[in-house]
Amino acid sequence: MKHPTKIKRLTTNIFKIALIATIGFFLSSCGDEKKELEGAAKDIFSGECVNGTDASIVIYSGRSENLILPVIEAFECETGIKVDTRWGSSTEMALLIDEEGNKTQADIFLSRSPGPVGYLDGKGYLAPISSNILGGVDERMRSQNATWVGFSGRQRVLVYNSDEFSEGTLPSSIFDLTGADFKGKVAIPGSNGSFIDWFTILIDQYGDETAELWINQMVENGARYYPNNRSIVEAVGRGEIAMGLVNHYYNYKISAATGAEHKASNYVFKDNDIGGTLIISAAAITESSQKVSEAEEFFMYLLSTQVQTYFTESTYEYPIAAGVQPNSALPELEAFEIGSINFDSLGEGFENANRIIESSGILNQ
Repeated sequence: MKHPTKIKRLTTNIFKIALIATIGFFLSSCGDEKKELEGAAKDIFSGECVNGTDASIVIYSGRSENLILPVIEAFECETGIKVDTRWGSSTEMALLIDEEGNKTQADIFLSRSPGPVGYLDGKGYLAPISSNILGGVDERMRSQNATWVGFSGRQRVLVYNSDEFSEGTLPSSIFDLTGADFKGKVAIPGSNGSFIDWFTILIDQYGDETAELWINQMVENGARYYPNNRSIVEAVGRGEIAMGLVNHYYNYKISAATGAEHKASNYVFKDNDIGGTLIISAAAITESSQKVSEAEEFFMYLLSTQVQTYFTESTYEYPIAAGVQPNSALPELEAFEIGSINFDSLGEGFENANRIIESSGILNQ
């Protein structure tokens, strides 16, 4: 007959083994659970996430978090590459990389337009991108120096209050907005990156004198300052101001969210006017990056059909990658002739554009 103490010890050991096995099975089961994405990221990739890897990249993003974060989350899920992101305006991120120089933590810079990337390229802070990536877009949508590639487009438009104006009463050119008919009626996002990029193009095409005269006359004509595109579109929709200069997609998004109560429509200036310029979002790799392979994998993802479709179907932007069609709600693009703009040269006028805008006094209107 076994001793009671030995039986008790045996029972305790069996219990411990069973408990360990149960915990092990539970942990194993948890480890086997595959993560799936939610929200906008799931619209991009609806499959199971792969296991994480040791690979990682750092992105400095001048494009907004609500637009780019779903792309980053889908990329991490599908590839296992970890992404650390720093958010800010394109101007802020470009100046930060300039300040950090070759010691920057950034592997990738995402900009609202080619202006800030051109600024960095002129200082030698950008690395060349492989031809298989550049070949995925029209040659007008990439750097001649192979240092940046476009990944989405936003057209500049005049958003107007449809109760106060009809399309037939609007000007054919952005230069006509300085007239008496539009006194005190136009909003300008003077500190916004997209407006600064457009103004840099205005300088590039017409020269300092014409650009400076236009914005000074706009100020004299009572143009009002708003901090960004969204605030202008919302103000126009509720009748606070009659019209404003913005990117096209904000009105589509706000109209979809608010319905008929939003009294605003987009207007594209006539005859290929510069007021209808297509502004290209640009992606670049820093010269100091040690993770070019991972960075280029992210670029391929940006230009993939699934992400390009997300940009146009969810955010109403124009897709850049070859073969992807724009959202059916978007009008056929009739932007200012893209081929006449040397996007690579815009970085040189980046600081000058800021100077002219600030000296005009629009930021105090």
